[in-house]
Amino acid sequence: MDKVSYDYYRIFYYVAKYGSISHAAEILRSNQPNITKYMNNLESQLGCRLMTRSNKGITLTPEGEKLYAHVQIAYSQLREAENELSGVGSMRTGTVRIGATETALYGVLLDVLAKFRAAYPGIRLYITNGSTSSTAAALHKGLLDLAVVTSPIDFLPDIQSTHLLTFEEVLVAAASSDFSQKRRITPSEVFSYPIVSLGRHAKTYDFYSHLFLPYGLEWQPDIDLATSDQILPMIKAGLGIGFVPEFMAKRDLEQKTIVPIEVIGLKAERAIVLLEDKTKCLSAAAAALKQMMLSEAET
Repeated sequence: MDKVSYDYYRIFYYVAKYGSISHAAEILRSNQPNITKYMNNLESQLGCRLMTRSNKGITLTPEGEKLYAHVQIAYSQLREAENELSGVGSMRTGTVRIGATETALYGVLLDVLAKFRAAYPGIRLYITNGSTSSTAAALHKGLLDLAVVTSPIDFLPDIQSTHLLTFEEVLVAAASSDFSQKRRITPSEVFSYPIVSLGRHAKTYDFYSHLFLPYGLEWQPDIDLATSDQILPMIKAGLGIGFVPEFMAKRDLEQKTIVPIEVIGLKAERAIVLLEDKTKCLSAAAAALKQMMLSEAET
């Protein structure tokens, strides 16, 4: 059997739906002879009678009923897809999958997401949280549209990075602890206190290992944590000292529940970076979110 044209099925759908060749011709902006010819061709190619014609209109045969059941489902799905794509183009619907480290979430992404949600309430946001390495790997595997992570970052082929924000991490201690008495120390003196930090699984560990390496010091936290949001509560509980992003420590510093400790000659400066796979084209929604992040970074 020759391949049946999609147009034949589309025309059959309207003829069967309205039970009228003239009505179908009107909707399709054609004429009755053409519609009749197409339906005859369809029956000829399928090798069966699909409908009977009378003065009252069109009646489907059992074979026609079976075909219409399938064509109706297929046509409905196509229309649904068209409407969905139309919605995406106008930013009424769509989905963006974002991966972020906790520092990047609080440093950049939260404010941007609030503005994006207000501007495009119909766009669904799927947000995953993880380390820089795991988030970048998920992007590389195609599981994410965009990733917002904290430096340092391992090289991954085809992954493009854009700098969003530079921030400094400050060494702090609980105001009520014995560790808060000395406000200015040398790099080597840092290790005379119990250190609270992320463990070897995190890029933060690598960052501080390299930061203290020129002083001949090995970064060995006394308390290894799984996530960065655990660091500040541990410090405030008096369990040790630790480095935290300045913007995350700001409120507690103002409330004087923690105090800063200056490390002579040491500056813990890091960056929040936007990652995307340059081999893939961003959806309209993902591109709009990216542009919002870039605009936010400029200001």
